[in-house]
Amino acid sequence: MAEPIRGPIGAVVITHNRRELLRECLAALFAQTRPPDAVLVVDNASTDGTRAMLAEEFPGVDVLALASNEGGAGGFHEGMRRGLELGFAWLWVMDDDTIPEPTALERLLAAPERLDGLPEPVLLASRVVWTDGRLHPLNPPGLRFGDMDLLVRASGRGLLPLRWNTFPSTLFKREALERHGLPLKHFFIWSDDIEHTLRLLRDDVGYVVTDSVAQHKTATAAWPWEGGDRFYYAVRNSIYILRGNSLRRDEKRNHAIMSLGQVLRYLRVNRLRPHSLRLVARGLRDGVTGPGS
Repeated sequence: MAEPIRGPIGAVVITHNRRELLRECLAALFAQTRPPDAVLVVDNASTDGTRAMLAEEFPGVDVLALASNEGGAGGFHEGMRRGLELGFAWLWVMDDDTIPEPTALERLLAAPERLDGLPEPVLLASRVVWTDGRLHPLNPPGLRFGDMDLLVRASGRGLLPLRWNTFPSTLFKREALERHGLPLKHFFIWSDDIEHTLRLLRDDVGYVVTDSVAQHKTATAAWPWEGGDRFYYAVRNSIYILRGNSLRRDEKRNHAIMSLGQVLRYLRVNRLRPHSLRLVARGLRDGVTGPGS
């Protein structure tokens, strides 16, 4: 029988100027059928009264206040680092617009009961949906298609083996973070979670637990190439990933094709306007000349 998940579970929530969403996220965490043992909020220098709201309404929450906005990547890096310092065995991470269903954590923690000989996970992730219940286009799980036997066996047990994943409602094993490191701060936003989970899952296994559900409450269910000027980070950080070692050599071709497809869709959505062409060019330039991964 698989080893059950033991030890304290710490939830890590990253926020920046979204006080109302953060309130809803924290209420969902405390309403879990199996609540986390502690909650840490990483405040990315909010200016909307977030700190006062936390002190008044959630006095039991630990707060890590950053001096400046370090983006999602910096927030997750600092939050996971603090979670390891606090001694948590598993870290359950999410953005402030993630609203887990009441059984989300309980079902993540129960997943090892289904393994029955399958490889034990270093991460477990919820199925992330938008407000209408469909899979969120920003959070599709990157399935491990390279091992079809594992995919078929696990899917029959409500588990989907992962090659990479995004951060909303993902549970990380402490030992994996200690072995492979934390998210890379210089990504700032976009694909920092993909690079990080690619690194963790090169030689280990993680699963989507399909009956654990979390809502990613973004304003719209936009595709990545509909992200406006923030698409710069998608372009730049895709190059960072290609330059790094989180992908195997045979995987880099597929990642390059996927990234190129997103760029072409972005340019088509923006009708090849000069601004969009300059944004893509700047992202390519900075991806080549920047620190990479």
